[in-house]
Amino acid sequence: MLELDGISKKYDDTVVVHPLTLTLRAAATYAIIGPSGCGKSTLLRLMTGLVTPAAGTVRFEGDVLTKTNALAVRQKIGYVIQDGGLFPHLTAEDNVTLMAQYLGWPAERRTDRLAQLAELTHFPLDGLQRFPVQLSGGQRQRVSLMRALMLDPHLLVLDEPLGALDPMIRSELQAELKEIFASLGKTVVLVTHDMGEAVFFAETVLLLRDGHLVQQGTPQQLLHEPANDFVTQFVRAQRAVSWEAEAL
Repeated sequence: MLELDGISKKYDDTVVVHPLTLTLRAAATYAIIGPSGCGKSTLLRLMTGLVTPAAGTVRFEGDVLTKTNALAVRQKIGYVIQDGGLFPHLTAEDNVTLMAQYLGWPAERRTDRLAQLAELTHFPLDGLQRFPVQLSGGQRQRVSLMRALMLDPHLLVLDEPLGALDPMIRSELQAELKEIFASLGKTVVLVTHDMGEAVFFAETVLLLRDGHLVQQGTPQQLLHEPANDFVTQFVRAQRAVSWEAEAL
């Protein structure tokens, strides 16, 4: 599905992602986690072609990602950014269908797809004509997810999509998102700073530190087979009964 071969990224003289190689399987869920500033979001942008690597190549479904084909490839990738990123001057419906309108989808096709997504995300149909400011935080995240799924992407990436929500809404959306991921059968990459969230969602966890991929493995491997002392310290700092039980 997605192959990163020796990719790295730097800004001026600062290396933010050191050379790494990894392969993401189709229909699997991954979580990228690590301390603030470790390169999580930059790695996500490298995967999606939003930034160009300083070295190495990214292959999406066998094709090398380049500036020439990046736009076409990104139409196969759904992206949920931090805080939703909705356009405040557009209704929920217009936010969701924006790219479909740009690509010339007929109105009937857009309407059918919108209804499917509203049902999938449990979004009320009477909320589709509201503007983002008129929606709750949870509803805005549902709209952002619908927008990411509108074109039926092959890959879904989410950059800390639940970080700004209060605990009760976050817990509710976590459960719903997990069901959605399972029903879609797509490759999912989630960036989070919360180990419990990573364990809840992901089959494979990618732990970063200072732009290095420190360990890639199952939650059980990070817990019971840490690659080094940093992994042990990171896991111990976030350890809680809720996620440790998930990893057993």
